[in-house]
Amino acid sequence: MYLIKTIKNDITKITDVQAIVNAANNSLLGGGGVDGAIHRAAGPRLLAECRTLHGCETGEAKITKAYHLPCKYVIHTVGPIWNGGKNREEELLSSCYFNSMKLASENGIRSIAFPSISTGVYRFPVELAAKIAVNTVNKFLQDHPDKFDLVEWVLFDSHTESVYKAEVERIKKLCK
Repeated sequence: MYLIKTIKNDITKITDVQAIVNAANNSLLGGGGVDGAIHRAAGPRLLAECRTLHGCETGEAKITKAYHLPCKYVIHTVGPIWNGGKNREEELLSSCYFNSMKLASENGIRSIAFPSISTGVYRFPVELAAKIAVNTVNKFLQDHPDKFDLVEWVLFDSHTESVYKAEVERIKKLCK
């Protein structure tokens, strides 16, 4: 059985998962927000390894070691920039979560922490992002019930955490 939860914290300090997900940009070479924080905390070897990956398409995911972070792996995924929903943003965001879960599963990772992908500078509406994130992850877990022990969202601010928490609670009630 698996556990889905949300917490308000700094994703670079999480110690209860094997992998954290980085809301990266297409270059995978660091940036602002979660991406910059992960690169700073992991140290320069993360950047060196990311250079060998030659970027990442929006909706896709790639894996690296975590270096100085307290987890073992970083899964980098590139979320869509919100443009009013006109450019397949919802589908691409769902792909970020699905492909991150798939890559984790393929690498034997049983516990994973996500940030709120695309809701910072990429301006994806938090309420819609939370619904897509939780539904996509829940479907993956239902389709692969023996692959994960823990999936958590590590959220930086109280508002985002409350939105994701409500979505997780809604899914839990539906699954009873």
